[in-house]
Amino acid sequence: MAQNYGILFNLPFIKNIRMNALTQTNYCFPKQKNLYHGKVRDVYNIDDNLLIMVVTDRISAFDVVLPKGIPCKGEILNRIAVKFLDATQDICPNWKLASPDPMVTVGVACKSFPVEMIVRGYLCGSAWRNYKNGNREICGIKIPDGMKENQKFDTPIITPTTKAEHGFHDEDISKEEILKQGLVSEEDYAILEDYTMKLFLRGSEIAAQRGLILVDTKYEFGKKDNKIYLIDEIHTPDSSRYFYADLYEENFANNLPQKQLSKEFVREWLMENGFQGQTGQQVPEMTDDIVNGISNRYIELFENITGETFVKHSTDGLQERIERNIRLELFF
Repeated sequence: MAQNYGILFNLPFIKNIRMNALTQTNYCFPKQKNLYHGKVRDVYNIDDNLLIMVVTDRISAFDVVLPKGIPCKGEILNRIAVKFLDATQDICPNWKLASPDPMVTVGVACKSFPVEMIVRGYLCGSAWRNYKNGNREICGIKIPDGMKENQKFDTPIITPTTKAEHGFHDEDISKEEILKQGLVSEEDYAILEDYTMKLFLRGSEIAAQRGLILVDTKYEFGKKDNKIYLIDEIHTPDSSRYFYADLYEENFANNLPQKQLSKEFVREWLMENGFQGQTGQQVPEMTDDIVNGISNRYIELFENITGETFVKHSTDGLQERIERNIRLELFF
């Protein structure tokens, strides 16, 4: 999509507040069994009962962690996820128990299912790129000829992916293959499908109240004591794509790019600079202007998705603040 990235990455950045990016934590808590550094989150296992999830400022695209963190990003993702976990707890159980710090969620330690449930309401992003190249099937679901970029599906479709280990790419997989490989039982998969569609409907309703369209998103689920929980993040700009509702019909009719709220602008910037996560490709230089521009875009995403004003605070002593808040919540 053609967008003016000179404007995008040179938005004004608030001066006189020192903004550092939190790219890694290495705490040691009582009864801690292990620490997992994911693409974005640092996850502490407390005695196999609790997980402490620190949402860092790391940013990934094409399953690659980029070399610089984005100030404010971790707080933005965590606060959006907390908001939507609270707003959907009547649909299905979720893992959240507390959020002792703006960058932290504490919750139930579940055994995660080895698939991610992607639900798409519109043909865009990687699905459109594959469609444009002649592919008429996504995860075993037939897609008709003659569709246009950003066109709405008659009904949302679920296009699962495998959950790749760090450094590897998630892969599309069909429902039939999931069941054939025994990755998820037929009974559990039916529950995952039901929760996925209901969560997507709720997310779409909330987005509509904000003048947005929830285009696509992903959900992750886990199991604890034979009970299925929604885990990880939900409806954040890293896991979801939003369009502005008031511009959708006109832009679609005129074959114009949609104004969207998602991480897609980062992927597009990388692609324009020759990077798609393939072997031998180099991540383009992330200058301070690029980093600050991405940070401001995340703030825009937060404010539009939640309707709340985001206030920047000094990040001096950030590591210590997070550890203190976790210890006050859990360990006194």
